[in-house]
Amino acid sequence: MKLNIQFWLKFSLLNLCIVASLGVLMRYKIGFEFPYFNQKNILHSHSHFAFSGWITHTLMTLMTYYLQEKITDFQANKYQKIIIANLICSYGMLIFFIIQGYGMISIFFSTASILVSYVFGYYYIKDLKKLDTDFAAINWFKAAIVFNIISSFGTFYLAYMMASKNVIQDLYLASIYYFLHFQYNGWFFFGCIGLFFGFLNLKKSEHSFYETSFKLFAVSCIPAYFLSTLWLDLPVWLYTISVFAAIIQVFAWFKLLLILIQKQKEYLKNSASLLRYILLFSCLALSIKFILQLGSTIPSLSQLAFGFRPIVIAYLHLVLLAVITLFLLFYIYASHLIIINKKIKIGLVLFSVGVLLNELVLAIQGVASFTYTIIPYVNELLFVVALLLLLGIGFTTYFSIKKVKNNPPL
Repeated sequence: MKLNIQFWLKFSLLNLCIVASLGVLMRYKIGFEFPYFNQKNILHSHSHFAFSGWITHTLMTLMTYYLQEKITDFQANKYQKIIIANLICSYGMLIFFIIQGYGMISIFFSTASILVSYVFGYYYIKDLKKLDTDFAAINWFKAAIVFNIISSFGTFYLAYMMASKNVIQDLYLASIYYFLHFQYNGWFFFGCIGLFFGFLNLKKSEHSFYETSFKLFAVSCIPAYFLSTLWLDLPVWLYTISVFAAIIQVFAWFKLLLILIQKQKEYLKNSASLLRYILLFSCLALSIKFILQLGSTIPSLSQLAFGFRPIVIAYLHLVLLAVITLFLLFYIYASHLIIINKKIKIGLVLFSVGVLLNELVLAIQGVASFTYTIIPYVNELLFVVALLLLLGIGFTTYFSIKKVKNNPPL
């Protein structure tokens, strides 16, 4: 039995619509009066569901698709059960974080989702051993799974502090950033690069830097966590290591990007123009992310970045929307897992423009906050941008599902 990839990607797109809807609701509550629902609870629901229901679900589905295409006697039953379990946990978190915040039921679903990811990791690494070791994507996928497991330690430490009622503010924030770092820069990043290498069918023997880049990113990922804790009084040696990690990642990314552009010129020319631009936009956003990461090692800039909430939100959305989300949407349609049409293209354009405007407005708000300047109607503007994001992905989802119904499943 093979996994019906199109069917599960329908859930991916629907889940992204839900994430965007919660974003609209939060922006509405900030800009206008809306007494219903607790804003903090909606935020927890929004973030947990974005991580689990949208990105993790999509990565699991697409990584399973990679195995399915490579292994002749592939058995997808276990992966289908894992994907269903992850969705149940995701929807559980979506509902109960809104109802009770960090309550017993929401924590249960959150913990269960972590255990589900462990099971996925176990089976996936086991099945990766069946592939030709020359495939460049393999190590990226292995590292993605390892970093996903490592990220969960931050969640468990948070739970311990809450259960013991001994919450130390610095450790509390450090644990949150620990989880975010190994999700964003570990699980999400390595998973996406693995998918892209698989998409291009790259092999280690084709270029030595494919494997070198992996080693550089893998080694630097752990010390790069301390870039998220520069607001703490770090020892000089630890600060120095984190600076080197940032430099290594900038070097590795730009050299890898240059090699891929040189090697994949023909693909870029022959691919659909919209998808090519979405991929380039995602790569540009990732380049900006690495440059900002390096810039944050300057103490004065670090204090500004961590001292103003709009800057943190802009950075997190840069990675989550402009890098990860746009790449996953590119992969889904470029791989023809869902056949693209004119109406889907309109939705993707609207969504991409929404991502760009969201970053611009948040960046302007963040820079203005340095001088404590209030941008007039900024909350209303962010609400309109959130509506554009919802409209774009809603349009994309509706016509993707409609189109899928007219095609046999893969």
